[in-house]
Amino acid sequence: MSSIQTAEQLATALRLARKQLGLTQQALALAAGVGTRFVVDLESGKPTVRLENVLRVVDALGGQLQLSGLPEGGSDNQHGQVHAISQGGHRGP
Repeated sequence: MSSIQTAEQLATALRLARKQLGLTQQALALAAGVGTRFVVDLESGKPTVRLENVLRVVDALGGQLQLSGLPEGGSDNQHGQVHAISQGGHRGP
């Protein structure tokens, strides 16, 4: 599990996952239902990418996003982190 705190860290994690699965950016875009330009922007760390499409890419890579460190009805002085979890399998066409 990787702790993701910046757009660049997310970009690196997703690019590595794509390469480990042997996918091209074009193949990932097709599997996720997004444009190749979106995958290029996402993997370059563009901070204004559309969240819905990020979630599609994560799903197509066989991963999921998990939030941790957020208050659950308790103290609000904790700092949240987003973790990218790779499932190791490719889900998609």
